[in-house]
Amino acid sequence: MKILAAIIDEFIRTGEPVGSKTLSQMPEINVSSATIRNTMAVLEQEGYLDHPHTSAGRVPTFKGFRFYIDNLMSPEPLSAEKISRIDELLESGVTDEAIIENAGTALAEITKCAAISTNHAAKFSVISKVDVIPTGRRMYVLLMITSSGAIKNKVCRMEFDLTNEQMQSISNFLNEHLCGVNVENMSEEYVNGVVAAMGSYMLSLSPLINAVYELSEEMMRDSVEVRGEANLLACRDFEADDVMKFLETKGELTEFLDDAFSGINVKFGSESGTFAISNSTVVTANYYKDGKSAGTLGIIGPMRLDYRKIIPYIEYLTKKVSTMLSERESIEIENKTENKGDDTDE
Repeated sequence: MKILAAIIDEFIRTGEPVGSKTLSQMPEINVSSATIRNTMAVLEQEGYLDHPHTSAGRVPTFKGFRFYIDNLMSPEPLSAEKISRIDELLESGVTDEAIIENAGTALAEITKCAAISTNHAAKFSVISKVDVIPTGRRMYVLLMITSSGAIKNKVCRMEFDLTNEQMQSISNFLNEHLCGVNVENMSEEYVNGVVAAMGSYMLSLSPLINAVYELSEEMMRDSVEVRGEANLLACRDFEADDVMKFLETKGELTEFLDDAFSGINVKFGSESGTFAISNSTVVTANYYKDGKSAGTLGIIGPMRLDYRKIIPYIEYLTKKVSTMLSERESIEIENKTENKGDDTDE
């Protein structure tokens, strides 16, 4: 295990195959060169090392990296200065989306990798406001805002122009029937029920209601945000063509990410056969809101990543984001309770 750890540490540092001569010069490896060579041969037979044909040295395999991460690596604790910097980058977030966006930006800046995030916090949010805005002849924008801070809009074409009074009446109706409804509950059946409640006169306005359903469906689909793309192009371990292909198809990353786990998840790009960037690593962890998984945060970097430093960043950020999202939810609940109490007093 000492020899495997030493090989991986050296490979992470240099990116070059590691030979027995290099290992024999390390103070922590106090065995003969023959023992080192025999051990390396055994590790190769067991699938932890690979032997490039052009070199006498060895390089770690996916299996070797996984064993190293799970059993041999000693994570490097974050310094107070680094924690302060992360907190500073996160503190300006006032909505769920802003908090997650700031976390991705912080992760890209600190790790010098590309940061990735998914956000399905919309599944726990409710519709907080609906508005109808005219944009042209018989053209209107339906604006929908949720409690998580998400803002969506959709252009609707009507069969006739609406007066200001009609637009106000429609906005009032939509807010009365939709505000407070969980985005996850905006099913087609629910929408049809709202349309029916509009009555025959307002039935022709149903495109606006259907737009709400379509926007809710859009929010329910997990999207992947990538920040720090320039870090991928700057990485000498990657082929530029692979990076460009990934940037063109990054939406497909949702299929590569798996949120059905707890703790740190490590995937190697070449393992999947579908991930665009070979020789890469995707390291992610879930963040939570009120104990429920609300999304994924992590990085894309070279396989010879310094996992000792990177993993503690991801662990701290996901815990911090989870705390901030849950605290924000608690504040919103308290505010709603106080508002209801004020209404009752009146």
